Amino acid sequence: MSSSSVAPSKASSRERWLALIAIITGAFVAVLNNSLINVAIPSLTTDLGSTQDTIQWVLTGYMLASGVIVPIVGFMEERIGYKKFLLVALAVFTIGTFFCAIAWNDMSLIAFRIITGLGGGIIGPLSMTVIYKIMPREQISVALSLWGVSAMVAPAIGPTLSGYLIEWFNWRFLFIVCIPFGILAFIAVSFLLKAPEKAAPKPFDALGFFLAATFAGTLLYALSSGQKAGWGSFEIIGLFFISFWALVFLIYVEANTEHPVIELSLFKNFTFMVSTIISSLVMVGMMGAMFIMPLFLQNIQRMGPIDTGLLMMPQAICMAVMMPIAGKLFNKTGPIPLGMIGLTLMAFTTYKLAFMTPDTMHNWMIPVLMLRGIGTGLCMMPISTAGMNAVAPHLVGKASSISNLIRAVASSMSIAVFTLIMQKRTTLHLGEITDSISIESTQLAQSQYGTNWSSSLSSVVQLEAAYRGMTDVFYVAAMTLFICIPLVLIFKKKKKPQAQETSDV
Repeated sequence: MSSSSVAPSKASSRERWLALIAIITGAFVAVLNNSLINVAIPSLTTDLGSTQDTIQWVLTGYMLASGVIVPIVGFMEERIGYKKFLLVALAVFTIGTFFCAIAWNDMSLIAFRIITGLGGGIIGPLSMTVIYKIMPREQISVALSLWGVSAMVAPAIGPTLSGYLIEWFNWRFLFIVCIPFGILAFIAVSFLLKAPEKAAPKPFDALGFFLAATFAGTLLYALSSGQKAGWGSFEIIGLFFISFWALVFLIYVEANTEHPVIELSLFKNFTFMVSTIISSLVMVGMMGAMFIMPLFLQNIQRMGPIDTGLLMMPQAICMAVMMPIAGKLFNKTGPIPLGMIGLTLMAFTTYKLAFMTPDTMHNWMIPVLMLRGIGTGLCMMPISTAGMNAVAPHLVGKASSISNLIRAVASSMSIAVFTLIMQKRTTLHLGEITDSISIESTQLAQSQYGTNWSSSLSSVVQLEAAYRGMTDVFYVAAMTLFICIPLVLIFKKKKKPQAQETSDV
């Protein structure tokens, strides 16, 4: 076995796959929990007698908690072992979810969501690390693909399930349905996952963790709040200032620390660095469509949350089907063919979505979204797996933390940037359409709408400007994905012998 591969645990093949199911269950419920809440903000605001600004912290608090805890995952996995740490994360997540279900007001719900976020933020990167620790090298790509299904399917079914639960029950069931999965995952991990050999304890890099948490927390909060507070406001500029200098000091401290929380030497590994860059760009392109598509369906085509989720469900099913297939093919083909085909499908279908109008038929949208799901399933995990496979075994935990943190920042940044683009382009289109209104158009509106012609014409103009602004975002997202296609070839051009490559780290 090469030095870049991770030695699997001594458990039998059956035990490893059962443990994998337990790990996937934990990862699935962590993602599902957050996706359920996204469409429930109006109900939470009304039922808890809160305000939109306050209740938004149910999402923001979870995001910040899960972001700031990620840098410590690699260290704690080495310090106490991946089994104990995963059990702690599942326990924190499940207990936090239980208290969310019985929250008595908005502030208690926000506090418990922050606790839940600490557990959820650990589960994602740690579960990826555990897969590398317990699975043989030839099975890692398939295992990661199955693990990736949970990350892709949960956000797809979340809005639909959330709509049903709120309509037929109440918001507390958004948390109640997650509790059995959390308990099941905890019990399964307890019995099925073998504890690793105890490693020698290493000193905790407290300063590095503080700087990493400060960098991640201030950056994520600035990206999530910039649109509302104003990108030029003192608050947002101050957050970016703190984040920048926290990153500068973090790089300096970690470069001169014997046991750093953030292993900067990983970026000397060319394959890992390229994989992280491409994965982040793919995340940006993917999030552009995932963010805009529900807005288009609900705000432009006036669909409800449940119908929106059902329309987008086939895309998630295609992702779920293709990911294990891509995992099987990865061992034979490597990342280049899968990445090229998958990214081409993603880029082309995202570009096609830019041609949607308020009258676009759903029987046209669904096949396009399904092809997009196939492309996503083909390329996402092979690109990520190629980078992780190039990392030395003892650095897998820290590599997983870094890649997950970078993808989280890329996701938040993409939503912030695409929101800004959508609003700027909508304003531009609104001005263009208003200037193009002729006397004949005004007279036609008067004859059609009578005394309400002015407000009716204004609504039509605003709807036209809004959908044009949204479709412009699809162009930008598609361009990001098209840029990624030739970058995949770098894996081949810069490929080194594994022993030589891992010597860099």
